[in-house]
Amino acid sequence: MQVVLILAIVLIMFGAKKIPELAKGLGKGINEFKKATREVTDEIQNADTATTVTPAQKLPPTNITAQSQPQPQPPETKVI
Repeated sequence: MQVVLILAIVLIMFGAKKIPELAKGLGKGINEFKKATREVTDEIQNADTATTVTPAQKLPPTNITAQSQPQPQPPETKVI
């Protein structure tokens, strides 16, 4: 009953010719809103996966041994 009353008021206010234009504009607005919310959700999900750090990324490599590091050389001395 309430829906019929609302539709009658809209018909009286805007006329029969304007209702399809209003519905088209409302539909485009709803589609644009859904698209924007979908894009924001995708960006949040992509940012969340991009900032995820695995344990292997946190630690430096541990396979370096003392033998593979260069030994310090004594300073050169000149004899005059």
